[in-house]
Amino acid sequence: GIFGLGAVRPAAAEGASIAGASRIIGVDLNPNRFEEAKKFGCTEFVNPKDHNKPVQEVLAEMTNGGVDRSVECTGNINAMISAFECVHDGWGVAVLVGVPNRDDAFKTHPVNFLNERTLKGTFFGNYKPRSDLPSVVEKYMNKELELEKFITQQVAFRDINKAFDYMLAGEGIRCIIRMDA
Repeated sequence: GIFGLGAVRPAAAEGASIAGASRIIGVDLNPNRFEEAKKFGCTEFVNPKDHNKPVQEVLAEMTNGGVDRSVECTGNINAMISAFECVHDGWGVAVLVGVPNRDDAFKTHPVNFLNERTLKGTFFGNYKPRSDLPSVVEKYMNKELELEKFITQQVAFRDINKAFDYMLAGEGIRCIIRMDA
């Protein structure tokens, strides 16, 4: 499951697809993001507002016990807890990408750990430029990675405020700011 279908989500969905995931479930409060998420490999969608139970229970029911992997991309502490609690006992792994408020506390029942679920954090995707960049460039050159689909807007430098407006409105994925115009 991928929690949060904003700007980080496409990379998480594409990564899951490249890794061979057969089902990629996007979770977001904004249904307008679902159609765009399909382009990056999401196969199903859940809006927590559409259910009368915690989203982790919805995902556990959809997947016969829980997802194998979840990636939390919002930084919302409740989404982080849900991402951890929706993974399958015994082998499920939750990765926290979003950055929470410094005063937030991650609260879950200790049994979730005793049931052999794994919780990991990542900063910049555990990316090591010296060793990882050559393989990313190779994948791009071989058309295994489509970076262009991440670019949803382009603005001239003089219109840089439009880029911020897009970001604050949650519109699009990445905006290119052209320095030549």
